[in-house]
Amino acid sequence: MKKYLFIFSLLSTMVMAQETPILLFPDGAPGETTKMKQKDDLSGNKVAGCPVLRISDVSEPTLTFFPAPADNNSGATIIVNPGGGYNILAYNLEGTEICKRFNSHGVNCVLVKYRVPRREGLEKHQAPLQDLQRAIAYTRSHAGEWKIDPNRIGVMGFSAGAHLAAMASNSYAERTYPQVDNFDNASLRPDFCVLIYPAYLDGENFSISPELKVTEKTPPTFIVQTQDDHRLLNSSLFYYYALKEAKAPVAMSLYPSGGHGYGLRNTGDLVNEWPFRVMSWLHDIKMVE
Repeated sequence: MKKYLFIFSLLSTMVMAQETPILLFPDGAPGETTKMKQKDDLSGNKVAGCPVLRISDVSEPTLTFFPAPADNNSGATIIVNPGGGYNILAYNLEGTEICKRFNSHGVNCVLVKYRVPRREGLEKHQAPLQDLQRAIAYTRSHAGEWKIDPNRIGVMGFSAGAHLAAMASNSYAERTYPQVDNFDNASLRPDFCVLIYPAYLDGENFSISPELKVTEKTPPTFIVQTQDDHRLLNSSLFYYYALKEAKAPVAMSLYPSGGHGYGLRNTGDLVNEWPFRVMSWLHDIKMVE
């Protein structure tokens, strides 16, 4: 009995170790001169009856690796970016819960805790893009150690986090931060991109935001949107159109209702099925078997 308890304890420790946050910039993130005291808040609005963990004042960005079960591991990996207007991170709703759901589908996940709130004098996405690019490079460089496929690493984002994922999908040719170590020699191009109720992608007259340089080499993209998310509907529609015009692979699931900020919680709307549509799409583009 003691032997089995020891093995169980060891396995539990290994799982915990794999879900331990890793500092993206061990010597400090670019441009950060003051260490903020992170704030965690569960007192805000609930989604589907459950609270949302809102994290703010992040000055030390991290990634956390959530491995798929060994007996059900596709080798594919999603790097997850919560939303929150680039001011906070909806860390459980659009982070940990997402990772655990896709783990159950055999997909590894990496959760990025990028810097918020917006830095004065910088574009809203500038510091977060540095964090996400570093997370992509770090993940790809650890593919052998983590038993993942370096050629099947994609990004997923929610709301502002979706804007960040789209930025990473179109800005991969140039690293936006000073090199930290040899891990940064890895490719920064995501192999696919999943955008859930994306924000900030639209410009004027059916154009997209000017910081997004879409080409035919933009990674295959899947968009989830609801028609009653009125304020952000055009963000998805305009970006879809831009990808279509650039002849970049794109698919979209457009649902009649569900609003914004539902994550994958059961709100009673048809849009709650979106993880299954994403998995079907990943199969279609040969990212999972």
